[in-house]
Amino acid sequence: MTVTTPSTSAHDSVAATLERVEQALDNDRLPVEIFNDEAVFKAEMDQIFGTCWVFLAHESEIPKAGDFVQRRIGVDPVIVTRDGKGEVNVLSNYCRHRGTQVCQTDAGNSRFFKCPYHGWTYSNDGDLVGTPNKHGAYAENLDPKEWGLYRAPRVDSRFGFIFASLAAEGPTLDEYLGGAGWMLQMMVGLHPDGMRVAGPPERYKLKANWKTGSENFAGDTYHVGTLHYSNEEIGIAPDLKSNVEVTRSYDFGNGHYTIGFPFVELAGPFAAFWGYDPETAAKFDLSGLDETQRHMVENEPPIVGTIFPNLSFLRSPVPVRIGEMEMAVVTTFRQWQPVGPGEMELWNWQFVWTFQDEQQALDAYVAGQFTFGSAGTFEVDDTVAWEGAPKAAKSPWMRRQEMEFSFGQAHMSPVNREADPTYKGPGIKRPTGFGEHNQISFYRHWVNTLRHGTQATSVQEG
Repeated sequence: MTVTTPSTSAHDSVAATLERVEQALDNDRLPVEIFNDEAVFKAEMDQIFGTCWVFLAHESEIPKAGDFVQRRIGVDPVIVTRDGKGEVNVLSNYCRHRGTQVCQTDAGNSRFFKCPYHGWTYSNDGDLVGTPNKHGAYAENLDPKEWGLYRAPRVDSRFGFIFASLAAEGPTLDEYLGGAGWMLQMMVGLHPDGMRVAGPPERYKLKANWKTGSENFAGDTYHVGTLHYSNEEIGIAPDLKSNVEVTRSYDFGNGHYTIGFPFVELAGPFAAFWGYDPETAAKFDLSGLDETQRHMVENEPPIVGTIFPNLSFLRSPVPVRIGEMEMAVVTTFRQWQPVGPGEMELWNWQFVWTFQDEQQALDAYVAGQFTFGSAGTFEVDDTVAWEGAPKAAKSPWMRRQEMEFSFGQAHMSPVNREADPTYKGPGIKRPTGFGEHNQISFYRHWVNTLRHGTQATSVQEG
């Protein structure tokens, strides 16, 4: 008799699910069960969040020695610190004695972290520096490195964005980002002083799966004219139904995507640079950009995008006040933090240019809160809609029906979806938001990463 262990059974279950997903994607479909399945979720935490480079913090959140913030890699709590030497450390927030979290606050400044359970104390670079009743308990000092907090083996940053990987080996951050690094330069690298966070991230829970957020920001312009139409009705954004027709989609490979919007083509020269006012745009330094990047930021810049697995961004002009012409440009970076198979937290940072004055920064922040904050006019639309997938995935009826989602635009849309042969940037550019190619590519990359961990992959036309 063959004995099947639970772990083997779970592995086989995930392998069977991935096989089914791959076959369904070949037919432009996606099985619903991946949005609420315990075995799949555990595999994601191990193979995706355990191997990929994951965004953790922006350097402007920890500018001084001793500064720290609490973050997560998958479901693991970590502390991002700047130590006395100015180095950035990513430390596990589990005490080596009994696993209690040694840091209980979201952010602050401290040289040490002391476990509240038995008092083991660690420096802000992770070394163990103190154990209560040392002589009676251990007689000698415990090795500070051996019994220090576990450290993420690889930590790196680009344009102030700090990433970490729990895999000791694999692609460098530059190799991992690939074309997404090229995109990130357009978003935040247009001034030598860069951008800064406008405040700590908002955090709110959704009964949705983390993949839905990543998929949506990868390229789902199809929903904008329907789900967000109320924003057109109250005068925040015009002609939302045309979004899907006029946007350009970019697939950079490695699960990274963006959507460009032709502001100048549709609205004229005054809408260049996302609609930033001329005074702000004049401060941008384009000397480090290549020809394609310069064309994009001036004419059809990135407005939404996703860096695999769970970092997304949005930049868009928004009226400072409803009914007025004055606009502010909102920049938000957000993470879809997994909590469970059908639950996630949405962490939302707003960014402003470091050179902006207080009023400009405040206008951008308020406009961002009004539209993409936790109660924002766009945000509430998405967060309600996204709760459907895990509910359907948990439904016994839908399971019996082997429910699959449709990605049929990939081969049914009559709109020209061919890759632009004149495009000279990384990856693939398509002249339309129709096609759902980015979303299909996202799930193909998800399958590959679950099977093999992270690795550089080329872009394949879907």
